[in-house]
This record gives sequence, structure tokens and C-alpha cells, in this order.
Amino acid sequence: MAAHWSKVLIICVTAQVLLVNAFEEEDVPEEWILLHVVQGQIGAGNYSYLRLNHEGKIVLQMRSLKGDADLYVSDVTLHPSFDEYELQSVTCGQDMVHVPAHFRRPVGIGIYGHPSHLESEFEMKVYYDRTVVQYPFGEASYNPEEMEANQKYSQSTEDESQDEESVFWTILIGILKLILEILF
Repeated sequence: MAAHWSKVLIICVTAQVLLVNAFEEEDVPEEWILLHVVQGQIGAGNYSYLRLNHEGKIVLQMRSLKGDADLYVSDVTLHPSFDEYELQSVTCGQDMVHVPAHFRRPVGIGIYGHPSHLESEFEMKVYYDRTVVQYPFGEASYNPEEMEANQKYSQSTEDESQDEESVFWTILIGILKLILEILF
């Protein structure tokens, strides 16, 4: 009877070890190609900055090995923070950010050591995402560069018309002041 229970215990322990290893091993889609693995440490309330130069869709997958490290990403600044960023992931466990292909390179990556721990250790894996997105309304339905150019053009035409109105009113008010001064 004791031999039977020891076999059951060994099977349970083996199953638990296999289950834990399966959860620790990350399943990533076949379309993702591992480009880099970065490990580092960051002090509480401090930032560590990285620069991403790879083109295309990129996936940043960061795991806090100790403490809590948060991830901030920007194509506007090379030093993103919790005040200035375009993409973020601030979980207590695994952080993941999908950097779109249309982001301007280089992309700034900020890793923040949360103040709840004196020091945080992290491991970040950088993947190239080869998945092809099917656009239900065609590729031309959303083009961020074109939208940005159109927005800048409309803003510049609005600014020009406001400048013209401002000059017109300035001249008109000046003429009226002159007439009033002559009359009175």
C-alpha cells in the first residue's frame, strides 16, 4: 500500500514540475522572430533607456525577474517616461508592447524601476512580427503618414487665413482710429 502511495506522490510531483515548466516557457507565435534578449537592473524611481532601430512590426516582451519594471515606448522622444510616451505596459508581471511598423525609427524605449522595490531586474525579448494583417476595407483606409500630412496642411491653411484676418482687422482698426482722431 505504501508503495502505491509513493508512486502516486512521484507522479503528482512530476506533473507539477512539468506544469510549472510549461507556464515558465513562453509560447510565441511562429510568425515572431527573436531578434534580441536584453537583461538589466534598474533602481527604484530610475529609468534605463534603449533605442530600437529595426523596421517593421516589433514586439517587446519584458519580464520582471525581481521587483517591478515598467515599459514606456515613443517614436517622438528617445527618453520616454510615465509623463511622455505613445505606448506603455505597466503590469506587475510580464509587460508586452506591440510597436507598429509606421512608428518613426529610432524608437525610444524607457524602462522604469517602480519605487515599490529598491531594485528591479528585467529580461526583455525583442521579436520581429511577420504576421500579415488583412485590412477589411483595404490598405488605403488608414495611412497614418497621409493623415498626419493632411492634418498639417489643414492647420497651415487655417493659420494663414487667421493671419490674413488679423492683418485686415489691424488695418481697419488703425484707419478707424485715424478718422476718429481727425473728427474729434
